[in-house]
Amino acid sequence: MRYCKKLVFGLLVFFVFFQSCEKDKINNESSDDGVFSVAVDSIVSDSLLLSVLEEEDAFRKMTKEGRVVDISGMDVVKENPKKVYAHYMPWFQSVEYDGYWGQHWTMANKNPDILDADGKREIASYYYPIIGPYSSNDPDLQEYHFLMMKLSGIDGVIFDWYGSKDVHDYDLIKQSTESFMERLDDLGMEFSIMYEDRAAEEVYNEGLATSIVEAATMDFQYIKDTYFNKLNFLEHNNEELMFLFGPSSITSTADWDSIFSVFPVNEKPHFLTLWASQNMVGNSASGEFLWVAEDHLTAHEYYYDEYIGNNLITVGSSYPGFNSFYEEGGWGLQHDWSITHDNGNVFVETLNYTHHEAADFIQLVTWNDYGEGTVLEPTEEYGFLNLQLIQEYTGVNYVAEDLQVVLDLYRARKEYKGNQNVEYYLNRCYRKIKKSKMRRARLILMAIERFYGS
Repeated sequence: MRYCKKLVFGLLVFFVFFQSCEKDKINNESSDDGVFSVAVDSIVSDSLLLSVLEEEDAFRKMTKEGRVVDISGMDVVKENPKKVYAHYMPWFQSVEYDGYWGQHWTMANKNPDILDADGKREIASYYYPIIGPYSSNDPDLQEYHFLMMKLSGIDGVIFDWYGSKDVHDYDLIKQSTESFMERLDDLGMEFSIMYEDRAAEEVYNEGLATSIVEAATMDFQYIKDTYFNKLNFLEHNNEELMFLFGPSSITSTADWDSIFSVFPVNEKPHFLTLWASQNMVGNSASGEFLWVAEDHLTAHEYYYDEYIGNNLITVGSSYPGFNSFYEEGGWGLQHDWSITHDNGNVFVETLNYTHHEAADFIQLVTWNDYGEGTVLEPTEEYGFLNLQLIQEYTGVNYVAEDLQVVLDLYRARKEYKGNQNVEYYLNRCYRKIKKSKMRRARLILMAIERFYGS
């Protein structure tokens, strides 16, 4: 296994590879090694970039004639066989895509329509996404996030999920979660659901169920009917695996037995609760997972000492830090502690924690919880650093320059929206990334910028 031994800082180094045989190289895509190595686009001739677009146009013709068929999925080779999943918040809305700014960008007192001197929007977070605030429903965003994950060696996502009923923003979160399914399928990524049982209490309070238990039972029936039939729903030892962030509202083992009655006896999923909570769920629980805690690595030590060797499912937890914005955002003081990010060192030490070797898999906490400051996706503050550390941990052959290609693809999607010709080339760029043809993907982007840019 490969593990992060130290942080690597400094400028990314680019290597020039276009010499006399440059055109032979782009035509022979089997030479791609997953590493982008173009230094400055001015070293690439117009004739070469034109030939790239001509070849893609020829491919378009063959596709229309039915001679080419795309096969979904993206195979990523990892030296570290341990599965890694990113905890994902599908709860963001933007003016550009949804017509309004959602509460997770605004909280109670922030207005993303206000720009600072650098053009950054005012959002409810100490951290700023490198692409700016976005909508979870945006297909461009979904492509960007999942490609970033794949190039980092992340195997899938665990969606934060609040139930199936239209209460507060719960239905929006459900719809956003389901909008990701096509992209998940296309990239061959797994997914699971982390249920919040306090949502069942809210459903009951709104009069949409006769009890909290009935509300949760309806949600579990929905999960069973809607998600368990997906071929890429996360499994452990051939059984579906789902999570509970709690329990907090339902704390009786008898109640959980009732809720789990929606599953046939021989089809009950693995069910993991928040650590130190399994006893409230009883026999329906298969184990617990660790989360960010005030005592940081002491919690890790307790968790692993408690669970290693007890035949329960063990989930490693890695995070970059914790810095809640809730009080400053007007949502009240919910955490009076923080864990400094320490320029990536906190993420390194949680990735490298000794007992991770015995964990069944790793949960990254989180991909994009801006409110609590546990963000791993690229931000203005940390760039690609967190994803580079994941790449080192998982042992993929991709590097930061490859992540830049995905970022450039996202930005081109926005810049050339509505230009059907360019959008075709961008779709081809996506397909090239799926096949790890990173050099070719970059050349397509360079050609678009050269001949279609303003």
